[in-house]
Amino acid sequence: MGDGVGAVFGALADPSRRYLVERLADLGAATPTELAGELPMTRQAVAKHLATLAHAGLVHGTREGRNTVYRPDPAPLRDATAWLDRVGAQWDERLAALARHVGRASS
Repeated sequence: MGDGVGAVFGALADPSRRYLVERLADLGAATPTELAGELPMTRQAVAKHLATLAHAGLVHGTREGRNTVYRPDPAPLRDATAWLDRVGAQWDERLAALARHVGRASS
């Protein structure tokens, strides 16, 4: 697993960060203050979660006046999904081989 994919899984391990990714996908863009208004956490806590998501490449913040506006970036999710697809296909192949082997052994 590449470092980028690992960072995505690490960032998404926290339910608050998953919620923030979902909200940004719905809204298109938001500030930490706007997002904190929807959560039982401070703006500073939201900003810290957004920094973790930004480190994983899942969101990008841009300064607009005194605020930082965050927008989602789906590219890292596509990379993580591609990794899951590859691993899933490997497991499917191994399970099919095991089923063939068990089928021959019981015949």
